[in-house]
Amino acid sequence: MVDNTIAAGWDAIDAAAARLYPGVAPRHYGTLLKWSLGGPDPLDGISVYPRDDHWHFVSYGMSELYDKESEIAEESGWGFEFTFRVARGPDEAEPPMWAASFLQNLGRYVFSSANPFAPGHHIDLNGPISQENPETAIRAAAFAEDPELGTIDTPHGRLCFLQVVGLTLGEYEAIGRWDALGLLGVLRTRLPLLVTDLARDSVIDDPDLAAAIEDGARRDGSSTGGLYVQDARWKTDGRPEKMVLTFGANAAERIARALAGRLPYGRGLSIDAPGGGVRLRPGDHVTVTESGDGYVEVEIPPEVLSELTAVLHPTAGVHVLRTAPGVVVEIVRSQIRDQEGNVVEVIG
Repeated sequence: MVDNTIAAGWDAIDAAAARLYPGVAPRHYGTLLKWSLGGPDPLDGISVYPRDDHWHFVSYGMSELYDKESEIAEESGWGFEFTFRVARGPDEAEPPMWAASFLQNLGRYVFSSANPFAPGHHIDLNGPISQENPETAIRAAAFAEDPELGTIDTPHGRLCFLQVVGLTLGEYEAIGRWDALGLLGVLRTRLPLLVTDLARDSVIDDPDLAAAIEDGARRDGSSTGGLYVQDARWKTDGRPEKMVLTFGANAAERIARALAGRLPYGRGLSIDAPGGGVRLRPGDHVTVTESGDGYVEVEIPPEVLSELTAVLHPTAGVHVLRTAPGVVVEIVRSQIRDQEGNVVEVIG
């Protein structure tokens, strides 16, 4: 007797795709050695559906495909499966395999770090999204619920089809000042299905779309409550009146943009790095509190914020804040690595 529940999660993904693509047999690419058996690829498989103008990738492996193992009954596994829509040329007969490798890399990050993605999250890819297309302007990504597959219930819990959307660095910078889902809403006026096109230009180059983004940023401020960076350290040497904040050069401008979109709106910002980080929040006076969990919390008044954002630029150096003489900001050089872990650039 066959146990029809053994792949109930997989079957739920198949059923959702079949509703969108009735009668269409996808190209499916399986993994030879599963992650659970010591293999390098966390996704057990990826199906690719052909559309007239793009390829639609759907992953299998971020949710619970076979048995229910997690203690969270409401969600299946990490709670999502990746989707990715990549522009397709008129004579393109086979899907681009770099996209499948990219999804495996994203899955590898989640499994290794235990940091899942969700709608509204965003990442700097530290280089072109496709190593086969180094000239592309698409060098960052954001995540949104897939506009057609949405979210489903499976026998193992809820599953969101989480679409990866390629962004230019200008668009990514705009997210820091505003909001990822807001930026994607503007992008959808040009790309309704949020297809990643390696040849496209930035929406920032369109005056009307750029104006819509700036209006949103001025109105709403930044929704980015936390940044994960390579380097965010602090020390007081036992003297809370003498605080040294250290940040990597590659993240300095991103931190400045997020602070300018958070603190004036009454919101704090957590700058997270391996082993701890720095939490900045608005206040009337500079105060320093060591939280005991590897973080320091610093209250920043408006006049100090202006000077702080001014010194956060990608050049190594040490800055004593004139408006807060007890606060020193140190910018250190950053090594930028590609998706394979190779150093491709040094900033600062």
